[in-house]
Order: sequence, then structure tokens, then C-alpha cells
Amino acid sequence: MDYRFKIRFGDTDAAGIVFYPNYYRWMDEATHEFFNNLGCPTDQLMKEKLATPLLEAHCVFKSPGFFNHEIVLTTKVEYIREKVFKLVHCFKDGETVLAEGYEVRAWVSLEGGLPKSQPIPDEIKEQMQKHLGSVKTSMKN
Repeated sequence: MDYRFKIRFGDTDAAGIVFYPNYYRWMDEATHEFFNNLGCPTDQLMKEKLATPLLEAHCVFKSPGFFNHEIVLTTKVEYIREKVFKLVHCFKDGETVLAEGYEVRAWVSLEGGLPKSQPIPDEIKEQMQKHLGSVKTSMKN
């Protein structure tokens, strides 16, 4: 799945390049958009007292991103386990790879107030499996 956006002035630092925490924000945005495209938007999950909290995140910065450039953030599913999944992300400005990252998330119920992991529903797994693959990455985990 591709998520497209423009780098805004407020996304940059004093050197005029993307301030690194924004890559994590954009990975999170792409993940929520990914679930929207699967037909289970975050707001609906929350109404059902479900969530996909972040367990681990990592990003490797390859090339600087600049104000007003249009970025394509490609997201794929690397793996799906019983209660956990991993999404890999690749940020590109044209043909230039700006960054590569990943998120490991859990499927949890929020019933009772505290998050409790539970199996990812089969229908969600089936939708996610359509996006199994890798993004062009040289990142080693």
C-alpha cells in the first residue's frame, strides 16, 4: 500500500531537512491508513474496544528529505503471527530512498481497561495476507 504526502515546513529542522521523529509519525499514519484500506479503520476498532499498540519501531535514515517534496511511503506486511504483526515501510522521494523502517504491533482488547493481547481475527489476517511482501530494503533487524 502506498501513502502519499508532502513534507511541510514544520516537518523540517534548522538545517532544512526532515526532523527525524517525523518518520515515526508518518509510519504510524501509514499504519492507520493501511487498516482503513483493509476496511477496519482505527475509530471503528476503538468503538469495539480493540487496538494495535506499538511494541517496537525502528527507522534507518538513508538520504535527507526536504520541504515541499512529495513522498511515497510504501507499507507491506512482513509477517503475521497469532497476536502480533510486523509492517515494513519505505520512504521514497522519486527514486531516492529517504528512510526504511518497521513497526511491530499487537492486536489487543481494551475491555476491562488494560490492554490484553488476543488472536488477530481470521478475516483481518486474510486481508493482511494480501499485502505480504517486502519493500526494497537493505535494513537488517
